[in-house]
Amino acid sequence: MSSVRLATTKVGTRKSDIHLTYKAPTMSSTTTTANTDTVILGAGIIGVSTAYYLSLSSSSEIHLIDPSPTLFWSASGFAGGFLARNWFAPEVSSLGALSFAEHARLASAHDGRRNWSYAPSTSLGYSAVAADKGVKKRGDDWLRSGTSRAEAAPELPVLSVEDLKKKTPAWLKRREGDDVEVIGGEGDAAQLEPERLCRFLLSEAEGRGVKVSQGAEAVEVLRDGPERVVSSVRLRDVKTGEEREVKCSRIIITAGCWSGHVWEKLFGATSPTVKRLPVTSLAGHSLVVKSPRWAGAVDGEGCHAVYTSHDVFCPEIFSRVGGQIYFAGLNSAAVPLPNVAEGSKVRSESMELVKQAARELLGSGDDEEDDLEVVREGLCFRPLTPWGLPIVARVPDEHLGGGIQTKPGAEGGVFLATGHGPWGISMSLGTGIVMSELVQGRPLSADISALGFEKVIGKAD
Repeated sequence: MSSVRLATTKVGTRKSDIHLTYKAPTMSSTTTTANTDTVILGAGIIGVSTAYYLSLSSSSEIHLIDPSPTLFWSASGFAGGFLARNWFAPEVSSLGALSFAEHARLASAHDGRRNWSYAPSTSLGYSAVAADKGVKKRGDDWLRSGTSRAEAAPELPVLSVEDLKKKTPAWLKRREGDDVEVIGGEGDAAQLEPERLCRFLLSEAEGRGVKVSQGAEAVEVLRDGPERVVSSVRLRDVKTGEEREVKCSRIIITAGCWSGHVWEKLFGATSPTVKRLPVTSLAGHSLVVKSPRWAGAVDGEGCHAVYTSHDVFCPEIFSRVGGQIYFAGLNSAAVPLPNVAEGSKVRSESMELVKQAARELLGSGDDEEDDLEVVREGLCFRPLTPWGLPIVARVPDEHLGGGIQTKPGAEGGVFLATGHGPWGISMSLGTGIVMSELVQGRPLSADISALGFEKVIGKAD
């Protein structure tokens, strides 16, 4: 087993080092436990990551279920794919560092550069005027205040004018008197195309026997035996209404913004403490464009992530390996969540604001000539909790309600992995690793003690 040394930053303190040891499980490390079939509800990047890592170390059946007829139609397909090592609040720093290291390991093992555009990234803060270097905030505060999550980046040494010029991308339009600073180096940040990573994980999981059901929703938890423990889940086809049962002793809810809907349908009506899961949604519009000033990264060259500001929002701009540029940052909690991810549609007025900002920041010449080619428009929804941290935990049986019981220890249980906010892609692989360990009762590779179910109870209504 090899040891990976990872650094993390705590807000208001100096950098401190943490030591994590994680060995990717292989088929040779498979464990066998009778009657521990698993149903994973939600096939976004957290769900497919969990299925992937669980399939590496479990011989029991794994069922991945999603009500959307088309997968990866929300953040798992339309997010920017920025990865950070140490931009996190202390409570998730261990999970974030584990995930960042695993993204690098997986990309190295499976040619991630070619298969899902994985690349180290230089992160820049850009302002059209000289920037006011104020107090940095936690990585979740940008959701509340409308500012940039780049404010969570650790302090880095100031570069010389010449070195800074070398690190500034040609595709970013510069103005007289503007300000650029490096806020993340290639050892601290990377990026990828989320949908392509999701499809890789899904394909690998299916190759190991994971069963996938699209366009199916869980409508009831069924119980069996004298103790009436969880034995299966009843599914309904969202188009035909046809129902069937899938046997399981473990249920993992990884449905992102829809996790609350899943909870309410299966447990909320009878739970004595948690009627509604406190997970809400933040909608974000995005563009993928091509620019004559960006032809793509060559071997050995990284990409750029630029965090800046505009009249009404804080754009995030990522140049990708294949020659495209991702542009986003216009977020709103007021856009209603559709019943399934595939039902989301971009709002023309919001998209026009994003396009205008893209022309101003990426366009050619003083007249902001529109020489950008729009490749794709997107709308995604990211799951939030009121306290700004994800939930990665087992749910104690007493909160399930209705007399629902689960098998003890690694033989059963109901689990949650949701609420990652803007960091779902970045923390995806680490979450998948830890969830696979948690449900199997194995030692955990990251500290998730602050991500338990206790805050859910306090915030639920």
